[in-house]
Amino acid sequence: MTDTQNTKFGFAAVIGEPNAGKSTLINNIIGTKVSIVSAKVQTTRTRVLGIVIEDQTQIVFVDTPGIFQPDNKNKLERAIVASAWEGVAESEVILLLVDVSKKIGGSTKIILERLQQETGKRCILVLNKIDRINPQALLTISQQLNEEYDFEATFMISALKGKGVSDLLKYLKDKMPAGPWHFPEDQVTDMPMRLMAAEVTREKLFKTLHQELPYHLTVETENWEPFENGSIKIDQTIFIAREAHKKIILGKGGAMIKKIGQMSREELEDILETQVHLKLFIKVQENWFDDEDRYEMWGLNSKA
Repeated sequence: MTDTQNTKFGFAAVIGEPNAGKSTLINNIIGTKVSIVSAKVQTTRTRVLGIVIEDQTQIVFVDTPGIFQPDNKNKLERAIVASAWEGVAESEVILLLVDVSKKIGGSTKIILERLQQETGKRCILVLNKIDRINPQALLTISQQLNEEYDFEATFMISALKGKGVSDLLKYLKDKMPAGPWHFPEDQVTDMPMRLMAAEVTREKLFKTLHQELPYHLTVETENWEPFENGSIKIDQTIFIAREAHKKIILGKGGAMIKKIGQMSREELEDILETQVHLKLFIKVQENWFDDEDRYEMWGLNSKA
């Protein structure tokens, strides 16, 4: 039983350029998948909460979409970036995650400029993928970024391998304010399972399909039917913008969609710890990204 008189609670927003490793870091800290991961940018489309307990402290990590300069004509891009900054506004602590294995991009400069406008926030610099860079170059990057912004602390980690993550977590635990926990002890995310299941399939599409196609599709869980033996039947629809994309997703003789379905089913069985019967359907809907109900489901502001 938790002693509520001595508990601490707080939000920590993880921000950075697309593909910096935000989702990988949060999944590592939580100990299970709460956010999907792929090598493509814009994999994360909405804010995802990952909840962890360290001693008497409950920390809610906000996995934000990668921040970039959106195309003003692209409604979805604008909503994605706006969602990331909303996560910052709601958090006590901000973690700026930077991928040191590649050149620091212009989006990081945009983030630093915006952070200057955020007052009263603890901001921590987290340098990720340190196993891919030599120590001297790493120190140079750290020095340069700390000269551009007054970070409270700097951590050097490998989110994928877990190196340095425990030290970061201990630091955050010490910085959280006193207060009651907001979530049950056994809850690791606020994402509904129907949405999580759709995100798992979208991740497999991102990892399997090439070039720009993944950015023109979305996945929705249309049916979720539990059976008496504990197994679950899940029907999902892959919405695409063009008829020509359908053949690519199906693959020769349906081989591609079968592969995607198998990968998704196996992961869902691991997450749900039960047998899953997954059926995937494809539907052409040219303007799916203009549907305001869909934005609401993702927690995005369609007017951003």
